[in-house]
Amino acid sequence: MKNNFGLIHIYTGDGKGKTTAAVGLATRALGGGFKVCYCSFHKRPEKYGYTEMESLKKLGASVYNFAKGHPHLDKSISPETVAQEAKEAVNFLKDLVRHETFDLLIMDEILISVRDHYIEEELLLDFIRSKPEHLELVLTGRGATENLMELAHYVTYCKKVKHPFDSKIRSRKGIEY
Repeated sequence: MKNNFGLIHIYTGDGKGKTTAAVGLATRALGGGFKVCYCSFHKRPEKYGYTEMESLKKLGASVYNFAKGHPHLDKSISPETVAQEAKEAVNFLKDLVRHETFDLLIMDEILISVRDHYIEEELLLDFIRSKPEHLELVLTGRGATENLMELAHYVTYCKKVKHPFDSKIRSRKGIEY
């Protein structure tokens, strides 16, 4: 690892803050002159906004959105379609990081793809093992596996103690999305 770059971060758990931490790191990296790629999985920006994606674009990050939505939250979405899109996304990103020189890659909610069996854990493990040596990698989402955490240099577990959703307060633009 040249200059101590190329470490792996995992933000997991049932609490709020996983995406927020990843976007914060992206903002810091962009401010430091790094080339950043932010990729989200299972999100639908055309429906919910996800203003962090637009903010990162304005700051100069490359932004992608894959496997849009989640069958658990939207019954019109086919699990087979999401699985195919998630697998294609990982393969696309594997090729992208071979040809583009990013300093930081964020795969936001990719751990959901593994947890819910849309992609095999081995596909993501292979991606990690074959990434460019200098590429700092962030994986977020609930349900990080032991094998993934074993490869990581940072593992942060966000634990929900209390959340407004429990009191029937809906998600708010600019705060939760």
